[in-house]
Amino acid sequence: MSQELSNHNSAETPSATITPQAQAISGVIRWRFYLVMAVIALVFLGLVARAAYIQIVEPENLIRQGDMRSLRVHALPSSRGIISDRNGEPLAVSVPVEAVWADPKVILQKGALEKTAHWYALADVLGLDRNELLTEIRQNPTRRFIYLQRQVSPAMANYIRELKIPGVGLKDESRRYYPTSEVSAHLVGVTGIDGNGLEGIERRYNSHLTGEAGKKTIRKAANGTVVENIALEEKKPGQPLELTIDQRLQAIAYRAIKQVVADHRATSGSAVMIDVETGAVLAMVNAPSYNPNNRADLLSFKMRNRVLTDIMEPGSTVKPFVVVAALENGVVTPDTVIDTGNGTMRVGGNLVRDTSKVGKADLTTILKKSSNIGVTKMALQMPVDALLGTYSAVGLGSLSGLNLEGEVVGIFPDRQRWSDHEHATLSFGYGLAITPIQLAHAYATLANHGRFEPIHIIKENGLEGSKQVLNAEYADLVLKMMETVTQEGGTATSAAIPGYRVAAKTGTTRKASAGGYSDEYIAITAGVAPVSNPRLALVVVVNEPSGDNYGGGSVAGPVFAEILQSALQILNIAPDENTLKR
Repeated sequence: MSQELSNHNSAETPSATITPQAQAISGVIRWRFYLVMAVIALVFLGLVARAAYIQIVEPENLIRQGDMRSLRVHALPSSRGIISDRNGEPLAVSVPVEAVWADPKVILQKGALEKTAHWYALADVLGLDRNELLTEIRQNPTRRFIYLQRQVSPAMANYIRELKIPGVGLKDESRRYYPTSEVSAHLVGVTGIDGNGLEGIERRYNSHLTGEAGKKTIRKAANGTVVENIALEEKKPGQPLELTIDQRLQAIAYRAIKQVVADHRATSGSAVMIDVETGAVLAMVNAPSYNPNNRADLLSFKMRNRVLTDIMEPGSTVKPFVVVAALENGVVTPDTVIDTGNGTMRVGGNLVRDTSKVGKADLTTILKKSSNIGVTKMALQMPVDALLGTYSAVGLGSLSGLNLEGEVVGIFPDRQRWSDHEHATLSFGYGLAITPIQLAHAYATLANHGRFEPIHIIKENGLEGSKQVLNAEYADLVLKMMETVTQEGGTATSAAIPGYRVAAKTGTTRKASAGGYSDEYIAITAGVAPVSNPRLALVVVVNEPSGDNYGGGSVAGPVFAEILQSALQILNIAPDENTLKR
């Protein structure tokens, strides 16, 4: 019985022998394991290789991506240099202001638009429309920077700062301020809202005044915290600029020109004064002018520096140079007497007339009475090139050398053949067109004993080019002849100044128009003082005075005397010892 049970149990126990099928399954599992491990190893090696490639072989792209997210460069704008007059009086300075900006993305994310009262207060202080301001923010949900207002005052900036609107910030800026306002606007010029010169000295010397901006490179964390200061390039402030003009003379000249333009309802007026000995420009004014502190006043017709940009036929103001040319070319002597007849002379089929008959007249009388016939006879006895050569030698028909924007050369004739009438008209100031600065330079050269000094507007500029262009003896002689023009019986008595000897010449020219000349006039007075020791040359031009009073002597002459008298007193120039009586 026990043996049967034993046999029965041994028959029910599974065999310990592994079948071929079991072996096959085990092999598959092992193969899969190795495959997975191999793939994992390959992936790992690939990642290691890729990481090594990125960080060792070509790390630049990764660095660039990181820098784009964390590196920031802040500009450090330099302050613009001060412009001042010859006495250190400021004409243009930079004052600290701030710009108001907004980050619409931050504003919308933080729900800052819900603070309606704050936004209304912001719009009101900036002078913006409330609804338009809110609409601009809503319509630019992804923008990160929008200027709301540039160059706001410190008081406004503090008010905006106290509003504490998320996403609205302030940025330091500077604004150009012009203490002399419209008085020196044409000369000094103006800058744009970004601080670059647009006109005048501000534009011509922009790089000198601007300097070089600096920059600060930092690294920021995701929350905006500065984690590293990487580099700092120091800013170089703009250099100051000292001009040759005297703001006292500038103010006097501007007031006088502005008044004469208003009194005679003229289109415009200009005045320019030059130091005879050095060629320094002491005053340069125009009316109408503009206020460079008010951008709404920046209109093109107001901003033209007419002393440099507007041309005119000089009329009788060139007659002294005709006499000099005639003396130098041996056409006349200081004692020559010219017969001007009955006041009319036919030249090439055209008549040349004198406003008053002078008969037989010496050179002094020809200048004193402004005889067209007298200078015509002198001009016709010498080549055209000789006359034009004298004009050119004293600066007529040439750029002044100031290198300011908008200056023109004028119209200086150059022909192969000249008719006698064209030749004659050159002697009394028609047929050529010049600028007021050229005429003032010519008179300064005549007064400087015929020595040409380059004119300049920047003090201590070290200009060279001084040269003798006229015979000194003849230049001095003609200057004394011109003195009689301001005395009794002369054509410029209104230009005389009590206590000083003044040499001057007036001109009244008709403005050219299509096919001839219009009924509009230009009144000119040009001269120097004091004759005993010439110091100042001044030119006054009044463009298109209205009414029947339009002559150079009656319109420009009184203004010339007013400006010159004040300038002589301010500069403490002593009166002449031997003053001729009027």
